[in-house]
Amino acid sequence: MEEEIKNWWEQAKRDLESAKHSLNSGDYYVASFLAHQSVEKALKSLYIKKFGKLIKIHDVFFLAEKLKLPNSLIEICKELNPVYTEARYPDIGEKIPAEEYSEEDAINDLENAEKVLKWIEKQL
Repeated sequence: MEEEIKNWWEQAKRDLESAKHSLNSGDYYVASFLAHQSVEKALKSLYIKKFGKLIKIHDVFFLAEKLKLPNSLIEICKELNPVYTEARYPDIGEKIPAEEYSEEDAINDLENAEKVLKWIEKQL
């Protein structure tokens, strides 16, 4: 189980790094999506530690509530939750994701992801 926790955590950190690269290259929708993925995988690492099993779900808000994160981080996860679909599918928003996401959106999502990961790291 320790190795599974470590694997999810390491991939969460790598996704966050990839999000930063996407931000730097101007792929803002990808940066936001990877920020979500980073949070999802970090939450799953903590979930495995706490409950002894993996839950296959993409709902970071649900995971944050289940894990009883601080309210400020639950709110971040609530804000990040729709990114999973909005940044991937062209039929969700008014524009395609590549046009919908701004640099400001991506920076905000990355900063929020960093806050969640920082807290989770202390719990692991």
